[in-house]
Amino acid sequence: MTEILQPSGWARPIGYANGVAARGRMIFIAGQIGWNAQCVFESDDLVAQISQTLKNIVAVAEAGGARPEHVVSMTWFLLDRAEYTARLKEIGAVYRDIMGRRFPAMTAVEVSGLIEDRAKVEIQAMAVVPDPA
Repeated sequence: MTEILQPSGWARPIGYANGVAARGRMIFIAGQIGWNAQCVFESDDLVAQISQTLKNIVAVAEAGGARPEHVVSMTWFLLDRAEYTARLKEIGAVYRDIMGRRFPAMTAVEVSGLIEDRAKVEIQAMAVVPDPA
């Protein structure tokens, strides 16, 4: 079970939740990047890498019995904040296609570098699979 936490009187955020309360089996997903299952980058495009990164998060979540709607928290590490904000419409479409219209608590930060040279984004996530009813 999850509950979106929205303080009274606060503007509703777009594309994320201010907070999420959840109860169940917790799954911690290490930072995923935009390479495929064989650790090969198929694109240097930011939106393509975000798409692959989200698919990787879903694959790890599913290995633990979770689905995209069970993701309650994400931290995005991006190399280029300007490119990210300029392409938000495309990123939103890719996100909704892979993750659906559920928006976890999210943080996005610009970083000076990631461990893998070709990576443009890394996303760490946490999922909570609800306790059986």
